[in-house]
Amino acid sequence: MNTPKNDLFLKALQGATLDRPPVWMMRQAGRYLPDFMKLKAKYDFFTRCQTPELAAEITVMPIDQIGTDAAILFSDILVVPQAMGVDVQMKPDIGPWLPNPVRTQADVDRVEVPDVHERLHYVMDGIRHTLERLDNEVPLIGFAGSPWTIFCYMVQGQGSKTFDKAKALCFSEPAVAHQLLQKITDTTIAYLKAKRAAGVHALQLFDSWGGVLSPEDYTTFSWGYSKQIIDALGDEVPVIMFAKGCWYALQEMAQSKVSALGIDWTCTARNARYLTGGKMTLQGNFDPSRLLSPIPEIQKRTRDMIEQFGTTNYIANLGHGILPNIPVDHAKAFVDAVKSYRPRRY
Repeated sequence: MNTPKNDLFLKALQGATLDRPPVWMMRQAGRYLPDFMKLKAKYDFFTRCQTPELAAEITVMPIDQIGTDAAILFSDILVVPQAMGVDVQMKPDIGPWLPNPVRTQADVDRVEVPDVHERLHYVMDGIRHTLERLDNEVPLIGFAGSPWTIFCYMVQGQGSKTFDKAKALCFSEPAVAHQLLQKITDTTIAYLKAKRAAGVHALQLFDSWGGVLSPEDYTTFSWGYSKQIIDALGDEVPVIMFAKGCWYALQEMAQSKVSALGIDWTCTARNARYLTGGKMTLQGNFDPSRLLSPIPEIQKRTRDMIEQFGTTNYIANLGHGILPNIPVDHAKAFVDAVKSYRPRRY
């Protein structure tokens, strides 16, 4: 695999000493871009995910328009349950909708561990199309949802603030919950290995809903399964773990084969560095809503963030996905502020 011309992101994952950190934004290929909205008006959500040419076009948009140092493949975490035989729809004003949630032993028995090359071949085709379009300019990141986060949607049937039905299955029938979590884990390992073989340079695991669990339950129902994935892939490809709301698990996560840990905006750089031992590459943690601030304020806060994390072992990013109402020039101001950063000389 060729090293991209701009390899700052990969160097940061390796712990290289840098003058400035690399920058990309979670959900950067998405709803805040006018050109994305034009495609959204023409094609439904899963058509965009399942059409390699469209996925590639959307993936490279922020590289061309915003100038980030890495691309992340346009897809969705819920293609995994779809491949496992679970119906997943995207409903306007509701979001993910699973009409037949998985809530019993019989339901779990029906869930498949699929051949990912057969069911998710369009993702691998999307990677190949994207790599052609990127023409070795920047690295490409592949991703998946953590087993716990996928489990939440599969059991709850839709998004939720509490995922009470998902938690109820864990606490009332833990053996059933663990069977489903293991099926998701096995599928995700195969899926990410296929992405690596297709040519992605790094992988990110999104545990968007880990923060609804207590620290003890997080270890039991989430981290144990994410760690299986990291153990299976960490020697082959850099893996970034992003667990929103799970600062309490940073110390444990830092002991794994993970290459970097994502930090949300509720955890300070100082705490994140302390909890991870000071040498781990960290990624984050600009509050996405702060991109609604005036541009001079965005520039100042971005510089402050870099000075708190440092330029070594650090990837500048948001603390969660970019919001759809962010003006494009504000997103670009954030990226440009990172790219123009140079350490103060005293």
